[in-house]
Amino acid sequence: MGQAFDVVVVGSGNAGLCAALAAAEGGARTLVLERAPREWRGGNSHFTAGAFRFAYRGLEDVEQVVGPLDEHERTAVEVGSYSEEQYYDDLCRVTQYRCDPELADRLVSDSFPAMCWMRSQGVRFELMYGRQAFQVRGRHRFWGGLIVESVGGGADLVRMLADAAEARGVTLRYDARARRLLLEGGRVRGVKVQTPQGEETVRTPAVVLASGGFEASAQLRAAYLGPDWDLAKVRGTPYNTGDGIVMGLEAGAEPYGHWSGCHAVAWDQNAPAHGDRKIADGFQKHSYPFGIMVNREGRRFVDEGADFRNYTYAKYGREILRQSDHVAFQLFDRKVMHLLRDEYRIPEVTRAEADTIRELARRLEIDADALERTVAEFNAAVQEGDFDPTVKDGKAARGITPPKSNWALRLDEPPFVGYGVTCGITFTFGGLRVTPDAKVLDTEHRVIPGLFACGELVGGLFYHNYPGGTGLMSGTVFGRRAGQGAARLAESADAPRRA
Repeated sequence: MGQAFDVVVVGSGNAGLCAALAAAEGGARTLVLERAPREWRGGNSHFTAGAFRFAYRGLEDVEQVVGPLDEHERTAVEVGSYSEEQYYDDLCRVTQYRCDPELADRLVSDSFPAMCWMRSQGVRFELMYGRQAFQVRGRHRFWGGLIVESVGGGADLVRMLADAAEARGVTLRYDARARRLLLEGGRVRGVKVQTPQGEETVRTPAVVLASGGFEASAQLRAAYLGPDWDLAKVRGTPYNTGDGIVMGLEAGAEPYGHWSGCHAVAWDQNAPAHGDRKIADGFQKHSYPFGIMVNREGRRFVDEGADFRNYTYAKYGREILRQSDHVAFQLFDRKVMHLLRDEYRIPEVTRAEADTIRELARRLEIDADALERTVAEFNAAVQEGDFDPTVKDGKAARGITPPKSNWALRLDEPPFVGYGVTCGITFTFGGLRVTPDAKVLDTEHRVIPGLFACGELVGGLFYHNYPGGTGLMSGTVFGRRAGQGAARLAESADAPRRA
């Protein structure tokens, strides 16, 4: 591997592959280093549903991303619009107004052009009928500002991006773990790489770090997120242990963002310690707004209807981790079962069903007396009103703690069904500080020449929570910017060019 490249990208997920594509598009001879073996390529992107949140003005914009719809489809959907202002406001609101305003502005303003660019690279998208739409008066009404996913989910997203990168001449190498950046005179000049054959050096004037957060390191989770986070299940790859962050910090980068924060969700109680590449995101359980969630003691502990699940699911994993045995139970009755997402129907699900609340409690090992009281109090607190899953309907349960702000329906129609969940961590929020063009800054707020970063290891975007679909969108926006900037820098540095 003793070659020289114009641009070296560390990581083969969505962000890294977008960076590699953009660099190659700019004429740079580009290498992607992936720590994992080929069968584990794609990082956490493989484990996603492939959902992207972007700003759009209406159906015409959406068709630029998913392709033309036929007349029947056009009349059968309601996509509404999702303005840049709405997107920016959602991002600020769910991060408690802590997100870096310059990064947030770049993410939002670049989101639609980046989606069109991905489509031009061969990535195919489709409307998220199964996850983000409900039928209302014969039409599919999309909700929550998140309407599009890559065809085939995260697995095919990675495949399409990798195919496009290789078609542009990008070299992808697996079992190649980047360990240390080489700097000369304060500038990036290469990267040290650990392979099964030993340590090697790759010379380059431009490195893009895109190797994820530290969510797969139990040690770093405990150190930065706090007690018991080493016990959380990892939703995705076991290879995201913070390598890129460590390399950046060793090179003088400024640590930035919410280092004690992360994206963590309700995850099947008996899922494996790390992601299963076949089941991927099927272990998640995100239909809790249509039921109630209780702990082992039979008590509710969150407002299940505080907002659309797009704006609560990434923070409720933390709340589950705080409960006894780090588990919780999502309970539903017969009248809402048709609303549950497909992930509730996988064979591997942790599930129990009964004709009475007491019997359901026994089967799930919940305090039966307490659960009966909780359900009775909840049912009595449910207010009258029209139930509508496509809007925040205000149908609440009041006078109890915590309240339920929307979609409150009594649990009174057997059979009753319960699902056991625990905390599944997706990615961490702390990382490196970058400019809106994905250039890494040092602790004096100066650009480290030749160093770029994108994806999960970018700090400053997410605090406490995040809007669903923004992680992949951020990876594309800043990955594209990083690749473009790295290619320009390599050209100006008179780097070795392809013959």
